[in-house]
Amino acid sequence: MERLYSPWRSQYIETYDKIDECFLCDAYKSKDDEKKLVLYRGKKAFVIMNLYPYNAGHLMVCPNEHIGEFTQIDDETLHEISRLTQFMVKVLKKALNPDGFNLGYNLGRVAGAGLEDHIHNHIVPRWNGDTNFMPVIGEVKVISQELKDLYHKILKAIKELEEEYAKQD
Repeated sequence: MERLYSPWRSQYIETYDKIDECFLCDAYKSKDDEKKLVLYRGKKAFVIMNLYPYNAGHLMVCPNEHIGEFTQIDDETLHEISRLTQFMVKVLKKALNPDGFNLGYNLGRVAGAGLEDHIHNHIVPRWNGDTNFMPVIGEVKVISQELKDLYHKILKAIKELEEEYAKQD
């Protein structure tokens, strides 16, 4: 039997049911963006890397406010989430050159929401050939890049494209 070691997953397993506060609210309130993987802060929404990504560069665009019901997001916040999603697609194209993207919300546990109480829009970069036998046969997803390296690579692309994004307001 082959073994795939993934010691970083133990942090997730050990803390999953022990977090008192919403991890997105905790990240938003934090002053240490790199530690919390926060990439961008807007007026009504922010962007954070997924600590347990489906693929390298998996981002989440979240309202600054703790909102658990999609239909309760005000128009200004919804607009900013959409604009930030569009901006992050451009950023990820520049930083990682993916072949496509999966975008979307998981509303409710039955729909795959790991966190139901704080709405967030997923941006998952995809590459030709990124689906292989590991998740199908081995029920394992291999992420080939270290999170901190990806964080800095994506942050660099944000800084390079930020002026263009700001002009759209």
